[in-house]
Parts: sequence; structure tokens; C-alpha cells
Amino acid sequence: MIMTAPGGRRGYNTHNMPERTNKIWLADLRNPGPAQEAALADLRGIIQTGLKYTLQTWLSPNDPRYPSLVEEVTQDTLLRVLDRLDSFEGRSKFTTWVHSIAVRLALTELRRSKWRDVSLESLLEKDSDNFREREVTEPQPNPEAQVERNLLIEQVKQMMLEELTEKQRNAMLAVVIHGMPIEEVARRMDTNRNALYKLMHDGRLKLKQRLAREGLSVEEVLGVFEVM
Repeated sequence: MIMTAPGGRRGYNTHNMPERTNKIWLADLRNPGPAQEAALADLRGIIQTGLKYTLQTWLSPNDPRYPSLVEEVTQDTLLRVLDRLDSFEGRSKFTTWVHSIAVRLALTELRRSKWRDVSLESLLEKDSDNFREREVTEPQPNPEAQVERNLLIEQVKQMMLEELTEKQRNAMLAVVIHGMPIEEVARRMDTNRNALYKLMHDGRLKLKQRLAREGLSVEEVLGVFEVM
């Protein structure tokens, strides 16, 4: 864990001292000692101030989860910045680059927390009921359109059962239908992001081939699932 005192020690981000340039940020952070400690302390304040405004769309500062989230994201951001200093290309202000890292980490954690208490098994068990519920309750322009839509849904479900492996089917239902983050699905399935992408890519290819054999277009099927 990176331990830094609240607020900057050298005062580059205060009102009476000039702001650090990109070059100074890099120089200070690459040299362990007082200069690095001061830079980290300043970055901590900058990150937390930025998150307060960026996250207000998703999480209020009054939410009890807010302090721990911001502290965790701040620590992770500082560690990642130190580890990736050589990747900073100088196309923007250094603090803008740092803020973008913090926001990505915060949003990823928020997505994970949404699904933390939801098991993949319980999510997938709801699929049959959800399909049927939507077929009955969603308004359609006419009875004929309703029947056609229901038949197509059943046909696609049958294709998924016949063409996909259980892992492919579960991954696509969790990510595509339910919107669970792919990183979270990968963790629940005891795999990694790249392997899950490959699994889903192969599954999509199987479905496209089956759709072609059945004389259905991808656009027709996507049109059905857009309202689901």
C-alpha cells in the first residue's frame, strides 16, 4: 500500500505555487524520496477531487460505499501510475492521464459491485421465465406480429441449446442478455478475459452458420432481442 500524507508537501498544486509540468511530474515520481512522496500526496488529492465530480452520476459522496471505493481506487491508481510511467506519451496533461486511469478503475469496481451478490447460476436460471414473461407482457402492433416474434425467440433458444456448448451458452446469456461485465463472467467461470472472448466468438460463429442454414438473417434475430 502507498502511504501518503493528505495534501501536497511541496505545494505545486496550491494557489501560491506553480503547477507541475509533465516533465516535473515524471521526474519526481521516478525518484524515491521526499520529491516522490510529495508528488504522490498531491496526486492523491487530485484523484480524489476528480472522482468526487466524475462519480456523482453513479454514486453520491453521501453513499456509505463512497469512502471505501474512493480510497481503494486512489491506491490502485497510484500503484498503476508508478508502474506505467514509461507508457505516458505526453499527449495530454499528466494529471488528465492519471484521472482517466482512476475513472476506468472506479467504473470497473462499480460494475463489479453491482453483480457481487448475484450468482451466475441464479442469473441463468431466470432465462426461461424472463423469455416467457416478456413474450406475454410486451405490447405488439398486432397478434400476428406477437406470434411471429414468439416463434422466432423459441427458434433462437433451440439453436443455442443445439449449437452451443454449455459454457458458450452461459457466457453469451450472461454477457449479451443480462449485461454482466465480461471480467466478472470470466472470474465466475474460472477463466480469463481473452479466453472468454474466444469462447464467445466461436459461439457467435456457430449461431451465424446455423442462422444461415435456417434462412434467417442476423438482423432479424437482433431485431427481436433489441426489445428484450
